[in-house]
Amino acid sequence: MQIATKRLLLRRPRLSDLDAIYAIMSNPTAMRYWSTLPHASLAVTRAWLEAMIASNAAGSDEFVIELSGEVIGKVGAWRLPEIGFSLHPEFWGRGYATEAVAAYVAHALATTTTPELTADVDPRNDASLAVLSRLGFVEIGRAANTFLLGDEWCDSVYLGLKRLPVG
Repeated sequence: MQIATKRLLLRRPRLSDLDAIYAIMSNPTAMRYWSTLPHASLAVTRAWLEAMIASNAAGSDEFVIELSGEVIGKVGAWRLPEIGFSLHPEFWGRGYATEAVAAYVAHALATTTTPELTADVDPRNDASLAVLSRLGFVEIGRAANTFLLGDEWCDSVYLGLKRLPVG
């Protein structure tokens, strides 16, 4: 399965994506607001990527984001209705995240019956909050100390996008 946008290709992950995914998942800037610490080794990313590939076979809906044949990020849902995305910092600020997430949202709403898509974002992550806001996500809740990264507790802002009624 693939989803083409004006500039990007969203496709299922494969093991040959390991180096590109590691470049993202080991990058402290990219991982600043992610739910895990930066990956310490290629082996950690390999296990994560293998789990991502296996999860798609078990019902997840995750994609890598390609720009001109280069993997620059990921987008999708480990378990619907919650979606997530990450992009290598070299590609921030050019609209790629918005383009990829918009394409994924359209795909998820067209291919599932989920009544709502959700996202859990660190409230300090202004860029991700802006992407989701541009796509119509609205705040539906907040919680403090939702996960521990190293020795830092992080908070969550929960966002939702309800499926529009048909007719």
